Amino acid sequence: MSVGDEQLREIVGVVKWFDGSKGFGFLTDPDGGSDILLHSNVLRNFGQSSVAEGAKVRAMVQNTARGVQAVEVLEIDAPASEPMPAIADLCSATPEEVARLPLLPARVKWFDKAKGFGFANIFEQKADVFLHVEVLRHSGFSDLTVGEAIALRVVDGRRGLMAAQVLSWERAAMEAKGPQLGGAAALAKLRLVAGAV
Repeated sequence: MSVGDEQLREIVGVVKWFDGSKGFGFLTDPDGGSDILLHSNVLRNFGQSSVAEGAKVRAMVQNTARGVQAVEVLEIDAPASEPMPAIADLCSATPEEVARLPLLPARVKWFDKAKGFGFANIFEQKADVFLHVEVLRHSGFSDLTVGEAIALRVVDGRRGLMAAQVLSWERAAMEAKGPQLGGAAALAKLRLVAGAV
């Protein structure tokens, strides 16, 4: 069946589970129907390689011969969590302070979900930025792939630069359309907030 064969509808479902190595996962149906298939290709078209369990996903879905499937992801909201930092190293930075940090373009250098951490490189900078699995989960991801384009809000933690928030490249582009600090002002603000951590 092609996308046009069945009527599309918009839903907001919760990620029941997603396994990037299997290439799919499932969303709950807000109308109480059977689970909705979320294929990794549909998620990648949105700009993410993974999504955290419990995240809310706004998507276009359609009925197929194999059941209901997501055909387009429109928005992903991170799983509901306490209004506190994802890990102890960020404890002195409030969520509001983190949200005011500039978004910095980066690529994943490597990430090992089993170990719970990895590193990314900010474009045009040599230093590695530490990525913790709990920061990913608080940001709506469950895993990252090598070379994946992301945007980071970074603080200078006790052990060096670390991601305080991770966004998909597409979501960062949407947020960048609003007023953002740039250039020297962004770096000065980064140092100011990072120094408080």
